[in-house]
Amino acid sequence: MSTHFETDAIRIQTPRSHYGEHSSALYLTSSFVFDDSEDMRASFADEKEKNLYSRYSNPNVNEFVDKMVVLEGAESGYAFASGMAAIYSTFASLLESGDEVLSCQSVFGATHALFTKYLPKWQISTTYFFSQDQYDVERLITPATKILYLETPTNPGIEILDLEFLGAVAKKHGMIFIVDNCFATPYLQRPIEYGANIVVHSATKLLDGQGRVLGGVAVGEKKYIDQIYAFSRLTGPSLSPFNAWVLSKSLETLAVRVEKHCHNAMKVAQFLEAHPLVASVKYPFLDSHPSVEIAKKQMKLGGNLVAFEVKGGIEGGRGFLDRVELCSLTANLGDTRTIVTHPASTTHSKLSQSERLEVGITPGLVRCSVGLEHVDDIINDLNAALNGN
Repeated sequence: MSTHFETDAIRIQTPRSHYGEHSSALYLTSSFVFDDSEDMRASFADEKEKNLYSRYSNPNVNEFVDKMVVLEGAESGYAFASGMAAIYSTFASLLESGDEVLSCQSVFGATHALFTKYLPKWQISTTYFFSQDQYDVERLITPATKILYLETPTNPGIEILDLEFLGAVAKKHGMIFIVDNCFATPYLQRPIEYGANIVVHSATKLLDGQGRVLGGVAVGEKKYIDQIYAFSRLTGPSLSPFNAWVLSKSLETLAVRVEKHCHNAMKVAQFLEAHPLVASVKYPFLDSHPSVEIAKKQMKLGGNLVAFEVKGGIEGGRGFLDRVELCSLTANLGDTRTIVTHPASTTHSKLSQSERLEVGITPGLVRCSVGLEHVDDIINDLNAALNGN
């Protein structure tokens, strides 16, 4: 029987024990026992057929991964202790000395540090392209280019990358196409449908959606996930059973949460676009977004992130943060609670102004992760902070 996204997110479940529990049980165990020596020998010979040790697999982790594989339309997957563990392990397992990564310039700060500070230790280089140059990206490809990597929408500039076009480029040149999909989630966007070989997530964000646990996951073609599994089995960045249980339960409400996030975000974006103290607004489904047609082609809705430029530069952005009351100032996004940050004075403050401008971070830019509060209350708080009340 064919089922829909919401049904899969709820009904894919670890087989019930003899207790007949309706909701999945917690398997807080570090290891698993065997019937006899032959059972143990056979299990280690084909270790994916049975749980051996929770660094390799665990029923709660398996349930979370199984859901993500189905929701993203993938073949296989592996879960991690954090989103950055997923990203690092994916690159470390697939790249060799002399390889090159081709990446959009607008990536998460920790991913940028991985590319520029740590991968070069193993003679792995990264070439960046700007989102506005994505249709000219082929000129940057060399014989050493092994991976094409991007986020879309990007953070914090809310730029949109054309998955269909870039997927075709990756396929043409035999590159592994990897997409960080945590800002859209599989409910809004499925990069594998556009040629992605691997999709990674910080499950800490919208997949959990309530600011409770850390987690990460990589799903995609089995031949690549097998390599990621082999590396991660040895290096140990595995997701804990408890966090996996929380994340699997979170997926049960992903669709309804993301629908409300997007509804609220669109209204917030429209309010901000009309405000006299806001210089500009970036939201994928606004008609004013330069890539709105691409966004509507590959996304179901516009997501929960809104970026806007407060007049008054860096001090204007910081002053706005000082005046919000309902919204939270915290280092996360995708929470039930609305969160505002000022990248120029916080997450990207170590970059020069020219470097920030290159990736779309203007002095007064504020990133708003729109939550699930009543949208009128969110707007009233933003309005009061903008007006200096």
